Amino acid sequence: DIEITNRINYESENKYSAVFYKENGNNYCTVKGSLEKVLEFCTTMKVNNKNKKLDIEKIKKQHEDLASSGYRVIALASGKTKSEKPEHLTFEGLVAFIDPVREEVTKSINDCKKAGIKVIMITGDHPLTAYSIAKDLGLVENYDEVTSGKELDEYFQKGKKEFDKFVKSKKIFTRVTPLNTFKRQGEFVAVTGDGVNDAPAIKSANIGIAMGSGTDVAKETSSMIILDDNFNSIVLGIKEGRNAYSNIRKVSYMLLSCGVAEVLFFLLAIILDMPMPLVAIQLLWLNIVTDGLQDFALSFEKSEENIMKESPRNPKETLFNKELFSEVLISGLSIGIIVFIVWTYLINKLDMPVNIARGYIVTLMVFIQNMHVLNCRSEKSSILKVPIKSNPLIIFSIVSAIFLQVLFSEVPFLSKFLQTTSIPITHMLILFAISTTIIFIMEIYKCLKRKSIK
Repeated sequence: DIEITNRINYESENKYSAVFYKENGNNYCTVKGSLEKVLEFCTTMKVNNKNKKLDIEKIKKQHEDLASSGYRVIALASGKTKSEKPEHLTFEGLVAFIDPVREEVTKSINDCKKAGIKVIMITGDHPLTAYSIAKDLGLVENYDEVTSGKELDEYFQKGKKEFDKFVKSKKIFTRVTPLNTFKRQGEFVAVTGDGVNDAPAIKSANIGIAMGSGTDVAKETSSMIILDDNFNSIVLGIKEGRNAYSNIRKVSYMLLSCGVAEVLFFLLAIILDMPMPLVAIQLLWLNIVTDGLQDFALSFEKSEENIMKESPRNPKETLFNKELFSEVLISGLSIGIIVFIVWTYLINKLDMPVNIARGYIVTLMVFIQNMHVLNCRSEKSSILKVPIKSNPLIIFSIVSAIFLQVLFSEVPFLSKFLQTTSIPITHMLILFAISTTIIFIMEIYKCLKRKSIK
């Protein structure tokens, strides 16, 4: 009978596991772990079932050959022992195995590079094993990008500046405890892992990501869990996150610019002592048929073609940044000025009654805000490069808004409710043509912005 007397579980500090047991009155120990650690406990090696003198150089050569071929290698040793410490053991051999790299991982890593996301590997594997796998993935180009815990300790003694500079130049960290140096350098760090020993790094990261098949400790300390254990799911999550953020900006862009326009032409009317362009019920109507429909449709925009080629934004940057401010200001001022010019023309040049002129202004605002929603579909690309079929809700919202506006203008009962009158079809077409000017204005703005970026 075998009686287990003690266990030493693998930890990042130990780099080995050991089991102590009694058999037939004798104490034995079996060890598995990293080669360099296991060799510390060995005095002999087994060759053809016989104990021979330990040939360290030969064992290391075999280990390096396997590791450089991409195999994960663990060493095994066993023997009698007189204490609860592994010592005077016999080296039994090496076990080599490999985790096949999923086909989609290489593409995912390339997508990360295009998106400005730096992918690094922190592993307990041998440096040669890590390098071989990373090279196959296109993560590194040469062995100079690989470092170990020993090298890091040496640079750590030189001070933070030298240490951070050294870490920044590496992409593979082998047999090393988790680091906070990337966060100190201002990087936004996401860490993935599945084991107990990964938990400290997962917890200290900005975003900790645990694998679905991982330990409970890793899952409990993480911010999110990847159920399919697939690196590509993380990349897709980044893409969805960028798209969600982009759509929030688009909706904000639409609502704020239309709000600025409405405030502007009211202020101009007050300053120039003119009648109010709209009454309360008409303003409420605008919020229903334009803002209410269009912001809902914009929230369903698909991700833009180059969304994963943009650099990561600064986490400290607010949603309403300088770029969004300029877009809102230019489009809002343009819409406000266009509407006020039409209002002035109707009142002063055509001497149109105020209640009839307001009907024209409501219709113009519905048209121009529906044209402007096409601008809001992308902050950078021309409306001609954003496929309309990618978001059918946009077409539905525009058609619905225009149909409702025409209906409420032409049906006497409804026009009375909205305090408007019927508009001749020729005038309706003129108002629609005027509304398209906002597209030309914002297309010029986008073109100039693209040129300034280049």
